[in-house]
Parts: sequence; C-alpha cells; structure tokens
Amino acid sequence: MEAAVSGPAAEGAARTGAATIAEAFRITSAERAQEIAIRTKDDAFTITWGELRERADALAGGLHGLGLRRGDTLALMIGNRPEFHLCDIAAMMVGAAPFSIYSTYTAEQIAYLVGDAEARILICEQQFLDRVLEARASLPNLEHVIVIDGEAPEGTLALSAVEGAGPEFDVEASVAQLRSTDVLTLIYTSGTTGPPKGVQLIHRNLIAACEGLEELIEFPRDGRVISWLPSAHIAERNAHHYLPIVYGLQITCCEDPRQVLSYLPEVRPSWFFAVPRIWEKLKAGLETMLASQPDEQRANVEQALQAAIRKVRLEQAGEEVPAELAEQVQRADEEIFAGLRTMLGLDQVEAINVGAAPTPVEVLEFFHAIGLPLAELWGMSETCGAGTVNPPGKIRIGTVGPPAPGVEIKLDTDGEVLIRSDVVMPGYRNLPEKTAESFTEDGFLRTGDIGEFDEEGYLKIVDRKKELIISAAGKNMSPANIEATLKTASPLIGQACCIGDARAYNTALIVLDADFVPAWAAKEGIEEASFEALAGDERVRAAVAEGVEAANAKLAKVEQVKKFSIVPSDWLAGGDELTPTMKLKRKPIAEKYASTIESMYAR
Repeated sequence: MEAAVSGPAAEGAARTGAATIAEAFRITSAERAQEIAIRTKDDAFTITWGELRERADALAGGLHGLGLRRGDTLALMIGNRPEFHLCDIAAMMVGAAPFSIYSTYTAEQIAYLVGDAEARILICEQQFLDRVLEARASLPNLEHVIVIDGEAPEGTLALSAVEGAGPEFDVEASVAQLRSTDVLTLIYTSGTTGPPKGVQLIHRNLIAACEGLEELIEFPRDGRVISWLPSAHIAERNAHHYLPIVYGLQITCCEDPRQVLSYLPEVRPSWFFAVPRIWEKLKAGLETMLASQPDEQRANVEQALQAAIRKVRLEQAGEEVPAELAEQVQRADEEIFAGLRTMLGLDQVEAINVGAAPTPVEVLEFFHAIGLPLAELWGMSETCGAGTVNPPGKIRIGTVGPPAPGVEIKLDTDGEVLIRSDVVMPGYRNLPEKTAESFTEDGFLRTGDIGEFDEEGYLKIVDRKKELIISAAGKNMSPANIEATLKTASPLIGQACCIGDARAYNTALIVLDADFVPAWAAKEGIEEASFEALAGDERVRAAVAEGVEAANAKLAKVEQVKKFSIVPSDWLAGGDELTPTMKLKRKPIAEKYASTIESMYAR
C-alpha cells in the first residue's frame, strides 16, 4: 500500500462559525439581509437573503403543519429555479433531509427513490406532476404532493397554500436542536451498476467541504455562481446551494443547462465548474470563431496561441520561460486574450474547474494559454464532491491535484484510491452491508477509482476500477482516457464508448455531436440532417475516421481504436446509454448494441 498523502486543514482556514448548514443560513441571512441571494437572468426575479429567510421560515411552518419533523426526508423534483432553494432551505429549517430527483426519471424510478427514502411529502413542478402522480399510486406512505407552479389538481396542494400555514412554528428553536451529525441530504448514485444507492450526507460533511473550498479559492465578498446542474447531483448542491448559503454567494438560476454559456457574460461568475464536454465545446467554438477571422488577423491569433501554449508547457515542465517568449505572450494577453475572457464572461473568475470525467490535456492547455487556468478536481457523491483539487496558481495539468484541506488519501495495493475526511459520508441509506464493504478497517472509504501520485503528491486518476479494459493479451487500459482522446480529436464526435475487454483489439461506438454536425453537414452540402441519415453518410464517416486516426496518433498502439461504428441516434442524459450525470452505462450499452459490437469483431 502506497504511503498515505495527507492534506490537513491549514491554520487560519476560513471557518463558518456554524455547526450546521441550517445555522450557517441563519448567520448569512442576518448579516446580508439586504443583499440579493437568488436571481434569474436580467433580474426577472430577485430575492434578498432577508426575504429568503422570511419565506423559508413561513414554508417551514407549513411543512411542519403537514407532519414534517426532524430526521424525516422530503422529496424535491424541481429544476434550476428559485423555488428549489426556497423549498430545500425550508425543509432544512425543520431539521428534515430534502433530496432531489432527476427530472428525467420515470415514474418507476421516482417511486423507487421516494420509497427508499421513506418520504411522506414530495414537492414538484407542474411539468413533472404526471409522472409523480403515477409513482404515487405505488407509494401508500406518500401523504402530500405539493405543486410549486400552476393550479394544484385535486389531491395535491399548492405551494402558496402551504407557505405561511404554520405561524406558530419556532424556527430558531428548531435550528438550535440540530446537530452536525444530523442527515442534511441524500444523494442517490446514478445506478450504473444496479439500483441507486442513497448516500447520506450529514451537516458536518458539507461544512467541511465548504470550508475546504473557501480556503483554496477565497471567494470575494460579492461572489457569484450560476445554478445550472441537476440538484440531484452533489456538484450542484455543493457549489451552487450550500456554498452560497455558507459564504453568501449570489445565485443566478439557469433553467436550461444548454444555455449556461450565454449566462456567463451577464453573471461574470466568481467560480465556474463544468464537466469536460462544456469546456471541449467552448474550445471548439472559440477556434471556429477565430478561424473565421480575416487571414492576417487569424495568423496573428494562431501565432499568439502557439506561443502561449509553448509557455504553458515550459511552465508545467518546470523549465525557464525565455524572456522574449514571455514578452510575446504578455502582449498577446493584453491585445487578444483579455478581450476573449471579457467576451466569454470569465474575466472575473477566482477559479474555474472541471471534473466528473477525464479532460484532454489539449483542452486544459488551451484555456491556460488564454489566461483561464482551468483546473481538474476529483470527488464523489460519497465525499460531497470534494477530494482533491488543483489549487489556483499551483495547477499541474494532467492531475486532479493534491488532497483538499482536511483530506487524507492513500492508495491500496491495487492502486485503488482510499480517502478519509470529515467530507466522507457516514454510510448508505438502508444498506448496512454495502456501507461496511465500502470502508477499510481504519476508516478509509474505498472509492473504486484507480490512481497514482506524481512526484509532487498530486493525484492522477487512471479510471474506475471496474471499468478498466484488459485486452486478450493482458494489457490494462483506461476506456475513459481513450474516449476523451476521441472526443477531443474531432468536433463531430459527441460521445464515444470504447469496447475491448478480453478482445484482441479496441473498437468504439461513436455518437455524432448534435450541436456541431448539422451545421457541418449543411456546409458540406448534405441535405438530410437526421441522425440516422448522417450516420450512414460516407462523407460523415470519412470525417469521423479522420478524427479517429488523429486520436490514435496520440494513443499507445495497444489503446488504438481499430474499428468504429456510428450510432444512428443521439444519447441523452438519463436515457438508455447515459446516466443523468452523463456517465456511460457500459453494461446496458454492451447489451443494446451487442450485434453492432460483434460485427466489428467479425472476420
């Protein structure tokens, strides 16, 4: 077992002064009563921290009147809108544990989660009500369904009717009774290997996670974030809900996640976190825009980028940057890159991060080159999304950083990453055996990720332990790394699934990028733009083949993709192939596309 690497909380770390997130909300809402807490685009809706406290307290009284008590759970099926924050905080004031359901879930999946959580109250949007009511038919213990918008049909309640219905409820006394070990929320895993498991996160977990992030990033007094990820995902809850509660960051709600990049120029966030695909698309969009410039201007930009990338690579290698190169990049930053950052709306960020999947080195280098030091981080639902993070100013490209403050990490004999910290969950709901299996005797969580440390103590994630490909010749490979290389090699490739376990060579299922391919096809004179038609078009296949060859040039021979098939449909989050958090469902994919896969191995 590799020696433990520890990242203890530094002296002077930013402390909240609160033992629970509920207490932190009382502190923040009192200190910042007149400041905007939550808003929507163009200030169509705004609410101050003081107003939010008043409404949350009124709703807490109404929920208490419906029977909600400390230790209970409450289900939420609400998108990225102010009502999510209101309802979640109100339940928290009662001492209950609100949890979120992905908007893509079927009635059967909704019923499973609500039943497992033993929730007696569910709050949802009108657009999800049909599925919720269908699920309710198999949930005899679900006593109340509350609708936040539109008219509440018979058998349900309107949020407006609940809010203010329990004026006698003593919120301050309720919050005072809470303990740091009380369950704050449940995060249900995406279920790639079976039914979702309910990760129980307690107040102490999220307080520790918030303090660790603040110590690294040092959010400004007027810090801003955009709420755009699903609230059922720990990254959304931590970054855009709990962190703002603890440190008073202003939240802008983005209901349509596909529009998040258009929110950046208005919000100018202090911190922006996104999955690799967002950064890949942003890079491709900027390159397309720059390529459309007049020849002389385009040549200047290309030279500036090449120089800046050379500088980034020298810095990453620990080598001296020649004065002439440094001066050239400084001029380029003032004349070109600063304008790009302002145009994007990322000119006021304290930190930008990427996680949840491997990010191609070329993408990271590109953003560093234009003055946006994109940093990888790593975490899980079981660790509040926290674990390791590249600290601002000390980023090592190709790693997910050293352990975050207060986190201990070591590697097991097989390379599995083990983590111990206050950010680690106490266990899974209703699954004592799974919980026991997940921890070592000395209290480290088994993450299921394979990793390695570099000479500076920065962690590199190889892949999921159960997803490593072992070829017929016994070679171990990371499918996630191969897939990331494929996606960055061509803007036509939206998704890729590498096949090769126990096979003589690797193949891939490739899904066309729904945003880029139609425009590309029109430019190429291809009239039929359906996925099925494009997947079968030889011009599309030839272009994708070029991308695969470009990816293979960056891969070891054993990792290279020898054959590929273009899937004649899109893969959507929460569908047959992807989890709601965009992770590949490898087993269902293998079953659904079995004949296609076998055809790539036929002689």
